[in-house]
Amino acid sequence: MTQIREHLIVPDWPAPARVQARQTTRHGGLSLPPYDSLNLGMHVGDAPLTVARNRTLLNSVVPSEPVWLEQVHGTQVVVAEEVGCLPCADACISHAPNAVCTIMTADCLPVLLCDADASVVGAAHAGWRGLVDGVIEATIARMSIPPQRLMAWLGPAIGPQAFEVGVEVRAAFVRQDAAAEAAFTPHGDKYLADLYQLARQRLQKLGVTKIYGGEFCTYSDPARFYSYRRDGQTGRMATMIWLSPT
Repeated sequence: MTQIREHLIVPDWPAPARVQARQTTRHGGLSLPPYDSLNLGMHVGDAPLTVARNRTLLNSVVPSEPVWLEQVHGTQVVVAEEVGCLPCADACISHAPNAVCTIMTADCLPVLLCDADASVVGAAHAGWRGLVDGVIEATIARMSIPPQRLMAWLGPAIGPQAFEVGVEVRAAFVRQDAAAEAAFTPHGDKYLADLYQLARQRLQKLGVTKIYGGEFCTYSDPARFYSYRRDGQTGRMATMIWLSPT
């Protein structure tokens, strides 16, 4: 338990005291290379029993079993306290105490959301496909709170100096919002994309102005983070948010 706690990232944002959030790194678990060590993904080729043991270790730092999603790079949003086992979705919200909304990533952008009154929390899995299709918008709509009352934290994702994409990715974003062009830098016959900037644009367009985080790069920090783009066969980290009872 102590080992996991030592390696967790606590989001630096002015969330109300009832809002609790934690970000795992690759440290504190039992998995062997290339999944070393706190791999939480059951779908990446790691030994299932080891992943289960890692999840049990993680349970020591959260109030209940995290709501694990079957993520498909879509825009489906579920309510943590209402779902059963492994719902197919890419975002999760909760109004109830101790329901742990959880997103798994290894380069995609995890986005955490809460309101100023600590009445609702949310977590969205925002890779480029989810971003362009509106997973942030869908999550905020499901939270049923005026966006102006929300704040967001952007967790570890592949950084703008490492995320190379094709012209079709840039075109998909620019078709929806010409301002997205500023988030793409020419790189040979491709582009470097800034997921953080694209997410900020989407949030700001909705009216969310209190946006924090965004200083990480999973690709360039192998000591702390898993990166699918860097390593291919690798583990998954968890980004979690919940409401405490008081």
